Amino acid sequence: MRTRPLKVALLGCGVVGSEVARIMTTHADDLAARIGAPVELAGVAVRRPSKVREGIDPALITTDATALVQRGDIDVVIEVIGGIEPARALITTAFENGASVVSANKALLAEDGAALHAAAEKYGRDLYYEAAVAGAIPLVRPLRESLAGDKVNRVLGIVNGTTNFILDKMDTSGAGYSEALDEATALGYAEADPTADVEGFDAAAKAAILAGIAFHTRVRIGDVHREGITEVTAADIASARRMGCTVKLLAICERAADGASVTARVHPAMIPLSHPLASVREAYNAVFIEADAAGQLMFYGPGAGGSPTASAVLGDLVAVCRNKLGEATGPGESAYTRLPVSPMGEVVTRYHISLDVADKPGVLAQVATVFAEQGVSIDTVRQQGKDGEASLVVVTHRALDAALSGTVEALRKLDTVRGVASIMRVEGE
Repeated sequence: MRTRPLKVALLGCGVVGSEVARIMTTHADDLAARIGAPVELAGVAVRRPSKVREGIDPALITTDATALVQRGDIDVVIEVIGGIEPARALITTAFENGASVVSANKALLAEDGAALHAAAEKYGRDLYYEAAVAGAIPLVRPLRESLAGDKVNRVLGIVNGTTNFILDKMDTSGAGYSEALDEATALGYAEADPTADVEGFDAAAKAAILAGIAFHTRVRIGDVHREGITEVTAADIASARRMGCTVKLLAICERAADGASVTARVHPAMIPLSHPLASVREAYNAVFIEADAAGQLMFYGPGAGGSPTASAVLGDLVAVCRNKLGEATGPGESAYTRLPVSPMGEVVTRYHISLDVADKPGVLAQVATVFAEQGVSIDTVRQQGKDGEASLVVVTHRALDAALSGTVEALRKLDTVRGVASIMRVEGE
Protein backbone atom coordinates (compact mmCIF):
# COMPACT_ATOMS: atom_id res chain seq x y z
CA MET A 1 0.00 0.00 0.00
CA ARG A 2 1.19 3.50 -0.80
CA THR A 3 1.88 5.44 2.38
CA ARG A 4 1.64 8.96 0.95
CA PRO A 5 -2.01 10.00 1.35
CA LEU A 6 -4.30 11.21 -1.40
CA LYS A 7 -5.51 14.65 -0.44
CA VAL A 8 -9.21 15.52 -0.56
CA ALA A 9 -10.84 18.96 -0.50
CA LEU A 10 -14.45 19.16 0.64
CA LEU A 11 -16.63 21.99 -0.70
CA GLY A 12 -19.62 22.32 1.61
CA CYS A 13 -20.15 20.94 5.08
CA GLY A 14 -23.90 20.80 5.54
CA VAL A 15 -25.97 17.66 6.08
CA VAL A 16 -24.17 15.69 3.36
CA GLY A 17 -20.73 17.25 3.66
CA SER A 18 -20.49 16.75 7.42
CA GLU A 19 -21.47 13.10 6.99
CA VAL A 20 -18.83 12.64 4.30
CA ALA A 21 -16.20 14.10 6.63
CA ARG A 22 -17.36 11.86 9.49
CA ILE A 23 -17.16 8.68 7.42
CA MET A 24 -13.77 9.64 6.01
CA THR A 25 -12.52 9.93 9.61
CA THR A 26 -14.20 6.94 11.24
CA HIS A 27 -13.65 4.57 8.31
CA ALA A 28 -10.19 5.83 7.40
CA ASP A 29 -8.47 2.43 7.70
CA ASP A 30 -11.12 0.64 5.63
CA LEU A 31 -11.05 3.30 2.94
CA ALA A 32 -7.26 3.12 2.77
CA ALA A 33 -7.38 -0.67 2.40
CA ARG A 34 -9.98 -0.48 -0.38
CA ILE A 35 -8.19 2.30 -2.26
CA GLY A 36 -4.62 1.15 -1.78
CA ALA A 37 -3.53 4.40 -0.13
CA PRO A 38 -4.73 6.55 2.78
CA VAL A 39 -6.99 9.52 2.08
CA GLU A 40 -6.55 12.76 3.95
CA LEU A 41 -9.10 15.53 4.36
CA ALA A 42 -6.91 18.50 3.42
CA GLY A 43 -9.45 21.34 3.64
CA VAL A 44 -13.12 22.13 4.05
CA ALA A 45 -14.67 25.20 2.40
CA VAL A 46 -17.72 26.67 4.17
CA ARG A 47 -19.71 29.89 4.24
CA ARG A 48 -20.00 30.17 8.04
CA PRO A 49 -16.62 29.37 9.64
CA SER A 50 -17.82 30.14 13.18
CA LYS A 51 -20.22 27.19 13.23
CA VAL A 52 -19.02 24.28 15.36
CA ARG A 53 -18.43 21.17 13.24
CA GLU A 54 -17.92 18.16 15.45
CA GLY A 55 -15.08 15.86 14.44
CA ILE A 56 -13.50 18.32 11.98
CA ASP A 57 -10.21 20.03 12.83
CA PRO A 58 -10.94 23.79 12.85
CA ALA A 59 -7.61 24.33 11.10
CA LEU A 60 -9.07 22.71 7.99
CA ILE A 61 -11.94 25.20 7.72
CA THR A 62 -11.72 27.98 5.14
CA THR A 63 -14.09 30.39 3.46
CA ASP A 64 -11.87 30.68 0.38
CA ALA A 65 -13.05 27.74 -1.74
CA THR A 66 -11.21 29.02 -4.81
CA ALA A 67 -7.85 29.07 -3.02
CA LEU A 68 -8.51 25.57 -1.72
CA VAL A 69 -9.08 24.03 -5.16
CA GLN A 70 -6.12 26.00 -6.59
CA ARG A 71 -3.60 24.57 -4.14
CA GLY A 72 -2.14 22.10 -6.63
CA ASP A 73 -1.62 19.29 -4.10
CA ILE A 74 -5.33 18.33 -3.99
CA ASP A 75 -6.07 14.98 -5.64
CA VAL A 76 -9.87 14.94 -5.36
CA VAL A 77 -12.43 17.69 -4.81
CA ILE A 78 -15.80 16.70 -3.36
CA GLU A 79 -18.46 19.29 -4.26
CA VAL A 80 -21.64 19.22 -2.18
CA ILE A 81 -22.54 22.91 -2.09
CA GLY A 82 -25.18 22.66 -4.85
CA GLY A 83 -26.45 25.35 -7.21
CA ILE A 84 -24.92 26.61 -10.44
CA GLU A 85 -22.38 29.15 -9.26
CA PRO A 86 -19.84 29.16 -7.70
CA ALA A 87 -19.97 25.35 -8.05
CA ARG A 88 -19.38 25.41 -11.81
CA ALA A 89 -16.35 27.70 -11.56
CA LEU A 90 -14.89 25.74 -8.64
CA ILE A 91 -15.21 22.39 -10.44
CA THR A 92 -13.56 23.79 -13.57
CA THR A 93 -10.77 25.32 -11.48
CA ALA A 94 -10.25 21.98 -9.74
CA PHE A 95 -9.75 20.25 -13.10
CA GLU A 96 -7.31 22.94 -14.22
CA ASN A 97 -5.25 22.45 -11.05
CA GLY A 98 -4.94 18.67 -11.23
CA ALA A 99 -7.87 17.42 -9.18
CA SER A 100 -10.63 15.02 -10.14
CA VAL A 101 -14.14 15.82 -8.91
CA VAL A 102 -16.92 13.97 -7.10
CA SER A 103 -20.17 15.94 -7.16
CA ALA A 104 -23.72 15.59 -5.86
CA ASN A 105 -24.89 18.63 -7.82
CA LYS A 106 -27.86 17.47 -9.93
CA ALA A 107 -28.91 21.01 -10.91
CA LEU A 108 -25.50 21.87 -12.36
CA LEU A 109 -25.06 18.53 -14.11
CA ALA A 110 -28.51 18.74 -15.68
CA GLU A 111 -27.86 22.31 -16.83
CA ASP A 112 -24.23 22.19 -17.91
CA GLY A 113 -23.04 18.59 -17.73
CA ALA A 114 -21.62 18.62 -21.26
CA ALA A 115 -19.26 21.51 -20.51
CA LEU A 116 -18.11 19.90 -17.25
CA HIS A 117 -17.42 16.60 -19.01
CA ALA A 118 -15.51 18.46 -21.71
CA ALA A 119 -13.37 20.20 -19.08
CA ALA A 120 -12.69 16.91 -17.30
CA GLU A 121 -11.60 15.32 -20.57
CA LYS A 122 -9.44 18.29 -21.54
CA TYR A 123 -7.42 18.06 -18.33
CA GLY A 124 -7.52 14.25 -18.02
CA ARG A 125 -9.60 14.19 -14.83
CA ASP A 126 -12.52 12.20 -13.51
CA LEU A 127 -16.02 13.55 -12.99
CA TYR A 128 -18.17 11.21 -10.90
CA TYR A 129 -21.69 12.01 -9.66
CA GLU A 130 -23.53 8.96 -8.35
CA ALA A 131 -24.94 11.03 -5.49
CA ALA A 132 -26.61 13.48 -7.88
CA VAL A 133 -29.45 11.15 -8.86
CA ALA A 134 -30.91 8.99 -6.10
CA GLY A 135 -28.94 9.07 -2.88
CA ALA A 136 -27.49 5.70 -1.97
CA ILE A 137 -29.12 3.86 -4.89
CA PRO A 138 -26.50 2.80 -7.49
CA LEU A 139 -27.82 4.11 -10.81
CA VAL A 140 -25.20 6.17 -12.60
CA ARG A 141 -22.48 3.53 -12.50
CA PRO A 142 -24.75 0.64 -13.58
CA LEU A 143 -25.97 2.75 -16.51
CA ARG A 144 -22.50 4.02 -17.44
CA GLU A 145 -20.66 0.73 -16.92
CA SER A 146 -22.73 -2.39 -16.18
CA LEU A 147 -25.23 -1.71 -19.00
CA ALA A 148 -22.71 -0.10 -21.37
CA GLY A 149 -22.95 -3.07 -23.73
CA ASP A 150 -26.75 -3.17 -23.73
CA LYS A 151 -29.44 -0.99 -25.28
CA VAL A 152 -31.57 0.78 -22.68
CA ASN A 153 -35.06 1.58 -23.94
CA ARG A 154 -36.82 3.00 -20.91
CA VAL A 155 -36.10 4.41 -17.47
CA LEU A 156 -39.14 4.80 -15.23
CA GLY A 157 -38.69 5.89 -11.67
CA ILE A 158 -39.59 7.57 -8.42
CA VAL A 159 -36.60 9.84 -7.83
CA ASN A 160 -37.90 12.31 -5.23
CA GLY A 161 -38.56 11.14 -1.69
CA THR A 162 -40.52 14.20 -0.58
CA THR A 163 -43.21 13.84 -3.23
CA ASN A 164 -43.39 10.08 -2.79
CA PHE A 165 -43.97 10.56 0.94
CA ILE A 166 -46.73 13.10 0.31
CA LEU A 167 -48.53 10.97 -2.28
CA ASP A 168 -48.15 7.86 -0.14
CA LYS A 169 -49.74 9.61 2.84
CA MET A 170 -52.59 10.88 0.67
CA ASP A 171 -53.17 7.31 -0.49
CA THR A 172 -52.89 5.49 2.84
CA SER A 173 -54.52 8.03 5.16
CA GLY A 174 -56.94 9.90 2.89
CA ALA A 175 -55.21 13.18 3.71
CA GLY A 176 -55.32 16.13 1.33
CA TYR A 177 -52.20 17.54 -0.31
CA SER A 178 -51.71 20.34 2.25
CA GLU A 179 -52.05 17.99 5.23
CA ALA A 180 -49.60 15.52 3.76
CA LEU A 181 -47.12 18.31 2.97
CA ASP A 182 -47.36 19.58 6.55
CA GLU A 183 -46.55 16.10 7.85
CA ALA A 184 -43.61 15.78 5.46
CA THR A 185 -42.27 19.13 6.67
CA ALA A 186 -42.68 18.21 10.33
CA LEU A 187 -40.74 14.97 9.79
CA GLY A 188 -37.95 16.72 7.89
CA TYR A 189 -38.75 15.18 4.50
CA ALA A 190 -39.73 18.55 3.00
CA GLU A 191 -37.76 21.79 3.04
CA ALA A 192 -39.21 25.02 4.42
CA ASP A 193 -39.60 25.99 0.75
CA PRO A 194 -40.59 22.71 -0.94
CA THR A 195 -40.95 24.18 -4.44
CA ALA A 196 -38.04 22.29 -6.00
CA ASP A 197 -39.55 19.00 -4.88
CA VAL A 198 -43.32 19.45 -5.22
CA GLU A 199 -43.13 21.29 -8.56
CA GLY A 200 -40.91 18.59 -10.04
CA PHE A 201 -37.69 20.58 -10.57
CA ASP A 202 -35.59 18.15 -8.54
CA ALA A 203 -36.96 15.12 -10.38
CA ALA A 204 -36.58 16.84 -13.76
CA ALA A 205 -32.85 17.43 -13.16
CA LYS A 206 -32.40 13.78 -12.28
CA ALA A 207 -34.41 12.71 -15.34
CA ALA A 208 -32.12 14.77 -17.58
CA ILE A 209 -29.02 13.10 -16.13
CA LEU A 210 -30.49 9.59 -16.39
CA ALA A 211 -31.75 10.09 -19.95
CA GLY A 212 -28.38 11.40 -21.10
CA ILE A 213 -26.53 8.40 -19.70
CA ALA A 214 -29.12 5.79 -20.72
CA PHE A 215 -29.46 6.92 -24.33
CA HIS A 216 -25.92 8.24 -24.94
CA THR A 217 -27.17 11.67 -25.90
CA ARG A 218 -27.25 15.13 -24.38
CA VAL A 219 -30.36 15.98 -22.41
CA ARG A 220 -30.61 19.19 -20.40
CA ILE A 221 -33.17 20.06 -17.78
CA GLY A 222 -34.87 22.41 -20.25
CA ASP A 223 -35.60 19.39 -22.47
CA VAL A 224 -37.58 17.68 -19.72
CA HIS A 225 -41.35 18.16 -19.57
CA ARG A 226 -42.19 18.93 -15.95
CA GLU A 227 -45.35 18.86 -13.86
CA GLY A 228 -45.51 18.79 -10.06
CA ILE A 229 -47.96 17.29 -7.57
CA THR A 230 -49.58 20.44 -6.18
CA GLU A 231 -52.75 19.88 -8.20
CA VAL A 232 -53.19 16.23 -7.15
CA THR A 233 -56.33 15.92 -5.01
CA ALA A 234 -57.78 13.34 -2.66
CA ALA A 235 -60.37 12.70 -5.38
CA ASP A 236 -57.57 11.80 -7.84
CA ILE A 237 -56.15 9.36 -5.32
CA ALA A 238 -59.59 7.82 -4.78
CA SER A 239 -60.15 7.50 -8.54
CA ALA A 240 -56.83 5.74 -8.90
CA ARG A 241 -57.75 3.33 -6.13
CA ARG A 242 -61.01 2.46 -7.86
CA MET A 243 -58.99 1.58 -10.97
CA GLY A 244 -56.62 -0.62 -8.98
CA CYS A 245 -53.89 2.01 -9.23
CA THR A 246 -51.94 4.43 -7.09
CA VAL A 247 -50.51 7.87 -7.93
CA LYS A 248 -46.76 8.51 -8.11
CA LEU A 249 -44.60 11.37 -9.38
CA LEU A 250 -42.67 9.61 -12.12
CA ALA A 251 -39.54 10.45 -14.06
CA ILE A 252 -39.92 8.76 -17.44
CA CYS A 253 -37.17 8.59 -20.04
CA GLU A 254 -37.92 6.66 -23.23
CA ARG A 255 -36.32 5.82 -26.54
CA ALA A 256 -38.77 6.16 -29.45
CA ALA A 257 -39.91 2.92 -31.07
CA ASP A 258 -38.01 3.80 -34.26
CA GLY A 259 -34.91 4.74 -32.26
CA ALA A 260 -34.74 8.17 -33.87
CA SER A 261 -35.46 10.28 -30.77
CA VAL A 262 -35.90 10.20 -27.00
CA THR A 263 -38.30 11.77 -24.54
CA ALA A 264 -37.84 12.83 -20.92
CA ARG A 265 -40.71 13.88 -18.67
CA VAL A 266 -41.73 14.24 -15.05
CA HIS A 267 -45.36 14.25 -13.97
CA PRO A 268 -47.81 12.55 -11.61
CA ALA A 269 -49.35 9.42 -13.04
CA MET A 270 -51.54 6.50 -12.07
CA ILE A 271 -49.74 3.16 -12.09
CA PRO A 272 -51.29 -0.28 -11.49
CA LEU A 273 -50.87 -1.75 -8.02
CA SER A 274 -49.31 -4.77 -9.73
CA HIS A 275 -46.35 -2.68 -10.95
CA PRO A 276 -43.20 -2.89 -8.74
CA LEU A 277 -43.07 0.91 -8.36
CA ALA A 278 -46.54 0.95 -6.77
CA SER A 279 -45.16 -0.67 -3.62
CA VAL A 280 -42.50 2.03 -3.08
CA ARG A 281 -43.63 3.73 0.12
CA GLU A 282 -42.78 6.70 2.33
CA ALA A 283 -39.70 8.69 1.22
CA TYR A 284 -38.05 5.84 -0.67
CA ASN A 285 -36.95 5.98 -4.30
CA ALA A 286 -36.92 3.30 -6.98
CA VAL A 287 -36.00 3.22 -10.65
CA PHE A 288 -37.20 0.63 -13.16
CA ILE A 289 -34.96 0.08 -16.21
CA GLU A 290 -35.87 -1.81 -19.37
CA ALA A 291 -33.05 -2.95 -21.67
CA ASP A 292 -32.83 -5.26 -24.68
CA ALA A 293 -30.59 -7.95 -23.21
CA ALA A 294 -30.87 -7.40 -19.46
CA GLY A 295 -34.66 -7.14 -19.55
CA GLN A 296 -36.30 -5.44 -16.57
CA LEU A 297 -34.19 -4.22 -13.64
CA MET A 298 -35.27 -2.34 -10.53
CA PHE A 299 -33.10 -0.32 -8.16
CA TYR A 300 -34.61 0.59 -4.77
CA GLY A 301 -33.54 2.39 -1.62
CA PRO A 302 -33.32 5.69 0.27
CA GLY A 303 -32.95 8.48 -2.24
CA ALA A 304 -31.92 11.37 -0.01
CA GLY A 305 -30.56 12.27 3.41
CA GLY A 306 -27.10 12.81 4.81
CA SER A 307 -25.98 9.21 5.27
CA PRO A 308 -27.40 7.71 2.03
CA THR A 309 -26.04 10.54 -0.11
CA ALA A 310 -22.68 10.41 1.67
CA SER A 311 -22.54 6.68 0.92
CA ALA A 312 -22.77 7.44 -2.81
CA VAL A 313 -20.17 10.21 -2.51
CA LEU A 314 -17.72 7.91 -0.71
CA GLY A 315 -18.27 5.19 -3.29
CA ASP A 316 -17.27 7.64 -6.00
CA LEU A 317 -14.32 8.82 -3.91
CA VAL A 318 -12.97 5.27 -3.71
CA ALA A 319 -13.36 4.80 -7.49
CA VAL A 320 -11.69 8.12 -8.34
CA CYS A 321 -8.81 7.51 -5.92
CA ARG A 322 -8.21 4.07 -7.42
CA ASN A 323 -8.08 5.68 -10.85
CA LYS A 324 -5.57 8.23 -9.54
CA LEU A 325 -3.28 5.50 -8.27
CA GLY A 326 -3.54 3.65 -11.57
CA GLU A 327 -2.93 6.86 -13.53
CA ALA A 328 -6.19 6.30 -15.37
CA THR A 329 -9.60 7.88 -15.65
CA GLY A 330 -13.04 6.34 -15.56
CA PRO A 331 -15.79 6.67 -18.17
CA GLY A 332 -16.59 10.17 -19.33
CA GLU A 333 -19.51 11.51 -21.30
CA SER A 334 -21.01 9.22 -23.95
CA ALA A 335 -23.17 11.29 -26.29
CA TYR A 336 -22.39 9.70 -29.63
CA THR A 337 -26.03 9.04 -30.65
CA ARG A 338 -26.90 12.76 -30.76
CA LEU A 339 -30.60 11.89 -30.59
CA PRO A 340 -33.09 14.77 -30.50
CA VAL A 341 -35.44 15.11 -27.52
CA SER A 342 -39.06 15.08 -28.68
CA PRO A 343 -41.54 17.53 -27.12
CA MET A 344 -44.30 16.29 -24.82
CA GLY A 345 -46.92 16.64 -27.54
CA GLU A 346 -45.29 13.79 -29.45
CA VAL A 347 -45.36 11.40 -26.50
CA VAL A 348 -47.81 8.49 -26.67
CA THR A 349 -49.57 7.82 -23.37
CA ARG A 350 -52.91 7.04 -21.73
CA TYR A 351 -55.16 9.46 -19.85
CA HIS A 352 -57.62 9.33 -16.98
CA ILE A 353 -60.06 12.25 -17.36
CA SER A 354 -62.75 13.10 -14.82
CA LEU A 355 -65.56 15.39 -16.04
CA ASP A 356 -68.41 17.15 -14.25
CA VAL A 357 -71.37 16.91 -16.64
CA ALA A 358 -75.09 17.48 -16.79
CA ASP A 359 -77.10 14.41 -15.81
CA LYS A 360 -79.27 14.05 -18.88
CA PRO A 361 -79.55 11.82 -21.96
CA GLY A 362 -77.02 12.24 -24.76
CA VAL A 363 -74.09 13.53 -22.69
CA LEU A 364 -72.03 10.37 -23.04
CA ALA A 365 -72.64 10.35 -26.81
CA GLN A 366 -71.43 13.97 -27.08
CA VAL A 367 -68.29 13.22 -25.10
CA ALA A 368 -67.57 10.09 -27.11
CA THR A 369 -67.96 12.07 -30.33
CA VAL A 370 -65.31 14.56 -29.21
CA PHE A 371 -62.86 11.76 -28.52
CA ALA A 372 -63.57 10.20 -31.90
CA GLU A 373 -63.11 13.50 -33.73
CA GLN A 374 -59.72 13.96 -32.07
CA GLY A 375 -58.64 10.43 -33.01
CA VAL A 376 -58.50 9.18 -29.43
CA SER A 377 -60.10 5.85 -28.62
CA ILE A 378 -61.78 5.21 -25.28
CA ASP A 379 -60.85 2.22 -23.13
CA THR A 380 -63.40 2.50 -20.31
CA VAL A 381 -66.13 4.91 -19.14
CA ARG A 382 -67.74 5.21 -15.72
CA GLN A 383 -70.72 7.53 -15.07
CA GLN A 384 -72.52 8.46 -11.88
CA GLY A 385 -75.39 10.94 -11.61
CA LYS A 386 -77.74 12.51 -9.08
CA ASP A 387 -80.03 15.58 -8.93
CA GLY A 388 -79.16 16.85 -12.40
CA GLU A 389 -75.38 16.63 -11.96
CA ALA A 390 -73.08 13.76 -12.85
CA SER A 391 -69.45 12.73 -13.01
CA LEU A 392 -68.00 11.00 -16.03
CA VAL A 393 -64.64 9.23 -15.86
CA VAL A 394 -62.97 8.32 -19.15
CA VAL A 395 -59.82 6.22 -19.50
CA THR A 396 -58.30 6.30 -22.98
CA HIS A 397 -56.17 3.93 -24.98
CA ARG A 398 -52.66 5.13 -25.81
CA ALA A 399 -52.55 8.19 -28.03
CA LEU A 400 -50.39 11.21 -28.78
CA ASP A 401 -50.29 13.65 -25.91
CA ALA A 402 -51.08 16.49 -28.32
CA ALA A 403 -54.28 14.67 -29.34
CA LEU A 404 -55.29 14.32 -25.71
CA SER A 405 -54.69 18.03 -25.15
CA GLY A 406 -56.92 18.85 -28.13
CA THR A 407 -59.59 16.52 -26.76
CA VAL A 408 -59.65 18.28 -23.40
CA GLU A 409 -59.92 21.69 -25.07
CA ALA A 410 -62.87 20.48 -27.15
CA LEU A 411 -64.57 18.94 -24.11
CA ARG A 412 -64.44 22.26 -22.27
CA LYS A 413 -66.51 23.82 -25.07
CA LEU A 414 -69.44 21.44 -24.66
CA ASP A 415 -72.48 22.98 -22.96
CA THR A 416 -73.11 19.72 -21.13
CA VAL A 417 -69.63 19.66 -19.59
CA ARG A 418 -69.60 21.75 -16.40
CA GLY A 419 -65.87 21.36 -15.89
CA VAL A 420 -62.84 19.11 -16.08
CA ALA A 421 -62.36 17.90 -12.52
CA SER A 422 -59.00 16.22 -13.06
CA ILE A 423 -56.65 14.98 -15.77
CA MET A 424 -53.94 12.42 -15.11
CA ARG A 425 -51.78 10.17 -17.22
CA VAL A 426 -51.75 6.40 -16.75
CA GLU A 427 -48.36 4.65 -16.92
CA GLY A 428 -46.64 1.40 -16.07
CA GLU A 429 -48.75 -1.03 -18.05
